[in-house]
Amino acid sequence: MSIILPALIGYLLGSIPFGLVITKLAGLGDIRNVGSGNIGATNVLRTGRKDLALATLLLDGGKGAIAVFIALALGWRPEVAGAAAFLGHCFPVWLGFKGGKGVATFMGTLFALNLIAGLFAGAIWLSVAFLLRYSSLSALIAAAAMPFVLFALGLPTYAIAALFMAMLIYIRHKENIARLISGTEPKIGAKKSTA
Repeated sequence: MSIILPALIGYLLGSIPFGLVITKLAGLGDIRNVGSGNIGATNVLRTGRKDLALATLLLDGGKGAIAVFIALALGWRPEVAGAAAFLGHCFPVWLGFKGGKGVATFMGTLFALNLIAGLFAGAIWLSVAFLLRYSSLSALIAAAAMPFVLFALGLPTYAIAALFMAMLIYIRHKENIARLISGTEPKIGAKKSTA
C-alpha cells in the first residue's frame, strides 16, 4: 500500500491537463489544435498569452510538488508519488494517454523532493538555455544530470525515480532530439517557421 496509494494519487493529480483547462476557460478553444498540439506551457505560449503559459507552467510543476507533499504528510514514498504525477502528466487517462513532455512536472517534483537537486536542475536549465538558446536541450541536460545529483546527495531511491523520469523525458523529446541533431531545432526567442 505504501507504493500503490502514492502511485495512484500521484498519477491522478498529474493527469489533470491544466494547459487544456486554462485555455478552454480563457475562450481559446482546444490547445491540442494549436502549434505542436501539446498541452504544456510551451504550446500554451503559442496562443500569445504569456499569463496563461505561466499559469500552466506553475500548475504543471505544482501538481508534481503537491503529490510529493501529500505523500510526505501521509508517510508514503514521496518519490513514487512524484514519479507517478510525472507519468500522469505525460500519459493522462482523461486525454487518451496523450499528454505533455513533463519538464515542468519533473522540475516541480524535484524541488519538492530535494531543494538542492531542484536548484541544481534549475541552474543547469538556465545556464544551457542562456548559452545555447535551446529549451529542449536545457531540459534534456538537466534531466540527465539529476539521477547523479540525487545519488551523490545520498538519496538512491530518489535517484531511481529521477532516472525513470529522465528516460521518459528523452522518449517524449525524441522529435526535438532529431531536430537538434539535424540543426533544425528552433532556438529560444526565434520565430518558428510556418512552413
